[in-house]
Amino acid sequence: MEKIIIFDTTLRDGEQAPGASLNQKEKLEIAQALAHLGVDIIEAGFPISSKGDFEAVEAVAKSIKGPVICGLARAIKKDIDAAYQAIKLSKNPRIHVFLATSKIHMRYKLKKAEDEILRLAVESVSYAKKYCLDIEFSPEDATRSEREFLFRVVEAVINEGATTVNIPDTVGYAEPQEYGSLINAIKANVPNINKAIISVHCHNDLGLAVANSLEAVKNGARQVECTINGIGERAGNASMEEIVMAIKTRRDIFTDLETQIHTEQIYKISRLVSKLTGFLVAPNKAIVGGNAFRHEAGIHQDGVLKERSTYEIIKPEDVGFTGTGIVLGKHSGRHALSERLKELGLRLNEEQLNKVNARFKALADKKKNIFDDDLISIVEDETTAFKPVWKLDGFEINSGSKITPTARVDLKHKNKIISKTSSGDGPVDACFKAIDKVTGVKGELQDYRIEAVTKGKDALGEVSLKLKAKNKVVSARGSSTDIIEASVRAYINALNKIEGL
Repeated sequence: MEKIIIFDTTLRDGEQAPGASLNQKEKLEIAQALAHLGVDIIEAGFPISSKGDFEAVEAVAKSIKGPVICGLARAIKKDIDAAYQAIKLSKNPRIHVFLATSKIHMRYKLKKAEDEILRLAVESVSYAKKYCLDIEFSPEDATRSEREFLFRVVEAVINEGATTVNIPDTVGYAEPQEYGSLINAIKANVPNINKAIISVHCHNDLGLAVANSLEAVKNGARQVECTINGIGERAGNASMEEIVMAIKTRRDIFTDLETQIHTEQIYKISRLVSKLTGFLVAPNKAIVGGNAFRHEAGIHQDGVLKERSTYEIIKPEDVGFTGTGIVLGKHSGRHALSERLKELGLRLNEEQLNKVNARFKALADKKKNIFDDDLISIVEDETTAFKPVWKLDGFEINSGSKITPTARVDLKHKNKIISKTSSGDGPVDACFKAIDKVTGVKGELQDYRIEAVTKGKDALGEVSLKLKAKNKVVSARGSSTDIIEASVRAYINALNKIEGL
């Protein structure tokens, strides 16, 4: 079997999606999950872009074992210096240099001619090569570049020591046949192409990122750059889970090709990235969407009951979907809970397990049937990387169609209970304003969403919100069978995040 290298850029291109900014602790958490998933390369960030990003890339390089750790750099010496300083502690460092080669970029963005671009490309790779052996070069906007010039640039950077050449469809302009022919043309017209791996990086502006990436693989590309849930700038990137499962499912087409991804962990990391970025996964999203393995039409239900392969080409368990079977109830003990969490791939320390167990017991008293997704949501809610400054002790609301909603919220802070009351446009707004009074922090709500975690009238509700306070913007979640409590928990989690930054 020939290996397709999975280059994950969730922490770099994915984080560049508006509103998806991640702090160092969150980047480390995702990076660890990516390493367990089995990705070959983690592009940890763009070190020159900010002090925070430099430190986050450095922390990933220092802490994560296994994958290659890559830092992005423009074809500028100070960028390359910063990239190397950030990744040098990795056992497998890579510097990724990029420089635009399309006429539109050269004319309007760089204001440089072809000869100068060629010189800068060669010089940047040569300079990066002094730091480490593993160098990737990307001719940005390759799909809109003049082919002959693109061939010259690729040949020159390989001669200078580039070990991977990435062919980006930077603005998602290409269509599959066109993109595949470009990869084939590079193989045919770049004499030294056998000395480097061809990589592809496709954006999804026309909804073709995955299709283009797979067509490139069929035409000889052996590295695919992608992100969890397809997040990224504008319409996003090629979705890792779709790329991996397409190769695994269609072995009749991708003959003798494989990835080393542990696919049963896909759903878990999809949830993690969604939680930390605040980007909800659409129900109809391929592979990881909530409806991906659900059947409502009678004909489909009948077919699946008789033979699952009639309407399911992927087994839910192959990507980590655990189903919605009843797993535990109010008479279940702490040990049973711990074992079930381990089966779900959720390993907690003693302190975390104690907190999750307390929430589980409280939930078990409220609803008859507890599903795996309920447990996952509780774990996500209780295992935040931030030490909580504020803890919910309780709340009361008075609301109705003919009265002004009021709320009293009790928060625990340094072993002291502080209570405040406020009114608002609704019970949730009143709670948030009461919390602001307790904490002394004025929060500005930028996004607020409610989603049922499981089915039924007693379903666990999950609130996702984005909060701005103290010139910081964070995303957070909270869950409960009471949607107001879920909202309060999410708001407090966001404030604790802000305090921890």
